[in-house]
Amino acid sequence: MTIDQNILITGGRAPVALELARLFKAAGHRVFVAESAEYHLCRVSSAVEASFLVPSPRHQPQAYIQRLAGLTEELNISCLIPTCEEIFYIAAGLEHLSGCRVLAPCREILAGLHHKGEFIAWVRSLGFAVPETTLISSAAEWYRTQEIAAADGKQQVYKPAFSRFASKVILPGSGDAAESRSQKQRQIPPPSGISAAAPWVAQQYIKGKAVCTYSIVHEGSVVAHAAYDSRYRTGRSGASVYFEHLDHPAAQEWVQRFAGAIGFSGQLGFDFIESEDGILYPIECNPRATSGIHLFTPEDGLTEALLNPGMLVQTGEVLIPRSGRRAMLTLPMLGCGLKPGRGGWSNWRRALCGAEDVICRKGDQRPFREQFRVVYAAQMSAWRHRISITEALTEDIEWNGEG
Repeated sequence: MTIDQNILITGGRAPVALELARLFKAAGHRVFVAESAEYHLCRVSSAVEASFLVPSPRHQPQAYIQRLAGLTEELNISCLIPTCEEIFYIAAGLEHLSGCRVLAPCREILAGLHHKGEFIAWVRSLGFAVPETTLISSAAEWYRTQEIAAADGKQQVYKPAFSRFASKVILPGSGDAAESRSQKQRQIPPPSGISAAAPWVAQQYIKGKAVCTYSIVHEGSVVAHAAYDSRYRTGRSGASVYFEHLDHPAAQEWVQRFAGAIGFSGQLGFDFIESEDGILYPIECNPRATSGIHLFTPEDGLTEALLNPGMLVQTGEVLIPRSGRRAMLTLPMLGCGLKPGRGGWSNWRRALCGAEDVICRKGDQRPFREQFRVVYAAQMSAWRHRISITEALTEDIEWNGEG
């Protein structure tokens, strides 16, 4: 068992950061949070010793790293754990954070995993089955790609090479046959700003079941793993808001094979489509914390996988969620009731009543109220910058391939 440590978590706005803080607190560690948003979930959590407002990693990357370096020294931090896309800026400044262990690989590896076109090319080069994926860097390429797909009778998904929460994804129509034929004949105009610096990808649309994973990996060995489906999402293609563990050995085997091939260390999440013939097709990768964390309880020992993964590698143990916990983000889950999708309203109601809210927990209820402040602040930012509220939630931390 790892002795009590001082832990610094970044990205305190994210529900997964709040979950990690609670897990570390339950394991006897002291948790501190560094966040560039004024209001965030971890700010008011009883699991957090103190929260620090820091510069924006995207807009002030040098000042951000300097502040983190100062905090790691002042607070005697043993381990710094990024949870969101601030990991890219932390990875670029690792030489300034040498006073503690940082759960982040080099940015070159992160970038290759985060870029939706480069990731698929990387996976293909290792011999895995992948969906056909085309990188698009201009309006001319955009139209040409659609013409080729229409001529071949193929359906495609379009999305930015750098994006999160499935924002801006363009899916093929889901209506009747007449609607589908009409959409095949009608070209979609290219997105504004598409270029070599801001490319998109066109990806083969594969029918099947969505499977998501979260893993902790140490030097190519998986030491903790969870798989879950995407039954309820924000919109047709948005982020998952309901989490139930799947017993999916093939997904765990896939992650182990890929992580071993590239020698990865850190947190790693994948989105798959499992086709009707049982083939797992990777759609994209999130080289950071993902919502599978919500399936773990303190008894599962996830903090040991983060702080002492070498011991688990030696024993060959892989930690998985064992409690049968079902978790959800209650507010967006309520919205899913308007369009409950497969299974209908009765299954949605059963899922809603049988899951635990990841924000409001007994003994730590203030984050539930804080989320309304977070949403309000994001709405103000969205109006100010003329972007969506989803984009406003990550505007100051996201990474889109910048040097």
